[in-house]
Amino acid sequence: DQVKGVLTLQGDALSQADINLKMPRNNQLLHFAFREDKQWKLQQIQDARNHVNQAIYLLMNRDVSYQFKTGSEVLKLMDAVMLQLSRARNRLTTPATLTLPEIASSGLTKMFTPALPPDILVNFYINLNKLCLTVYQLHALQPSTTKNFRPAGGSILHNPGAMFEFGSQRYEVSHVHKVECVVPWLNDALVFFTVSLQLCQQLKDKISVFSSYWNYRPY
Repeated sequence: DQVKGVLTLQGDALSQADINLKMPRNNQLLHFAFREDKQWKLQQIQDARNHVNQAIYLLMNRDVSYQFKTGSEVLKLMDAVMLQLSRARNRLTTPATLTLPEIASSGLTKMFTPALPPDILVNFYINLNKLCLTVYQLHALQPSTTKNFRPAGGSILHNPGAMFEFGSQRYEVSHVHKVECVVPWLNDALVFFTVSLQLCQQLKDKISVFSSYWNYRPY
């Protein structure tokens, strides 16, 4: 009920964002949206795509008439391909851990019109097949109340009470709002990663069976 909005995800880019936030303290309704000239690139999707491209390159950078000479050559190729596919899948299943100062200094804060108020932080990330939006509401700590100041470390999601320092001012997170939406093609991508890794492993298993057969061949 606190956060509502519409996001448009095209490939690796958030091309539109329109967000309404109801402030718990006074029920004030804030509205902010992406500037029309701005898009926000999701690094997780970019990285996953780069790993897939690297896997394709490993498979395709031979002449079509090339003949593999040993089973170990095939196993080595499959290991390299599976490493790239696993890294691609992991980028979608494991969001980056960020500190609150990193979120505060992110270029994402400059994406919105009107500009985000100083007591609001926003973060977008991919988690499995979901696009997630997190909104942090902050309150500034007075110098007299900072004796128990303990800055929070990196995390995917920071909880109320987390403290940090930014621009010579110390803050504490007062409220956290997280909303998420399933993206069907991300779900498809995760399924395809699982299937492709299984196919690679099946090929490795078959090569290993034949290799052991030849190792036991009587002379």
